[in-house]
Amino acid sequence: MRIFPGFLLRRAMVGVFALAAIWTPGGTATATPPPAKDKESERLAFAQRYRALQHGGIVRAANASISCRATLGACAGVRKGEDLTSEMGAKAAVNGDFDMFYVDVDSDPNTYNSSRAEVRVPQGGRVTYARLYWGGNLKVGEQKPPKDNGRVLISEPGGQYKELLADSVVGHRVAHGADAFQASADVTELVRASGSGLYTVAQVNVAMGKSTAGAWGGWTLVVAYENAAEPLRHLAVWDGFDALGDRTGDGPLVRMAELPFPEGANGRAGLVAYNGDRGSVGDSLTVSAAGRTTALGDAANPPDDVLNSTIGGAVSERVPAYANTLGYDSDVFELGTALRRGGDQLAFRLVSQQDAAWAGALFVAVDARQ
Repeated sequence: MRIFPGFLLRRAMVGVFALAAIWTPGGTATATPPPAKDKESERLAFAQRYRALQHGGIVRAANASISCRATLGACAGVRKGEDLTSEMGAKAAVNGDFDMFYVDVDSDPNTYNSSRAEVRVPQGGRVTYARLYWGGNLKVGEQKPPKDNGRVLISEPGGQYKELLADSVVGHRVAHGADAFQASADVTELVRASGSGLYTVAQVNVAMGKSTAGAWGGWTLVVAYENAAEPLRHLAVWDGFDALGDRTGDGPLVRMAELPFPEGANGRAGLVAYNGDRGSVGDSLTVSAAGRTTALGDAANPPDDVLNSTIGGAVSERVPAYANTLGYDSDVFELGTALRRGGDQLAFRLVSQQDAAWAGALFVAVDARQ
């Protein structure tokens, strides 16, 4: 969906995450207790969900739950990530341009959407925390009831579907012509017992059809692990839910301190977001460390268009493996030179100048100072 109101062009909407936490070397991992179930909120401020100081890292699996209808002439090329500006006019193709229909890869007649993605825990790794995030737009050509926002089906590699209910407040808000939500649940025991392989998530509550707002939806499984063969790292997961286009100025700021990392440290940061449009420049994710700010990006995510409907940055199998996910972003970025000076604090800032987008989760793995 493209929205270009004058206000958003004059003042960028900014969602801000200033991230760090206090860890003690050798300290145990902690996870934030979930709030009461079966509740929804229009806005959920970003807050720390999990943190640990341990030898290991974070991996993730993700996929979209809806795409353009296969019978449309331009759909195949869009799914492949081809540049179709000549066919679509003087702009890149986005979800609002298409009649959207469910992705459904399983053989179960009782599910209307399903997709798969692979979790790859390195050999010797032990899962210490896993959380599934899912979300989408309930109002497109049809209106989905919000009563199903907090429920999905999940199956482990080689397993059968299990009902999964959100264990936290569900973010749910009507804004910019969309009816958007995100839910999440702790799946640590399932992933720890099942290990690496293809996980399937079905029945994500997304609407099909065509509208100016456009359809979007998908899921991301974030997995923290420990592995004695890997460096000591700070691992953390934050989540929340808010319509980026509803804020002004610098937006909310969450400050934490004491994240000591050495000069030349390595690290990765992952982001989950909804309804970013490919080709709408003005979206950026920056990291600030030791007085230096770096815009994150890679071959699949230009630094000025990071909310561009991609699942990238970490290699894993997906079914289907569409290059353009038409409104769903789940990306992992190398922090690289942003950490070269070392420091004690990181600050991540997500900016959307032109997209009416929603931010859902952020996760970080950074080498620790020893």
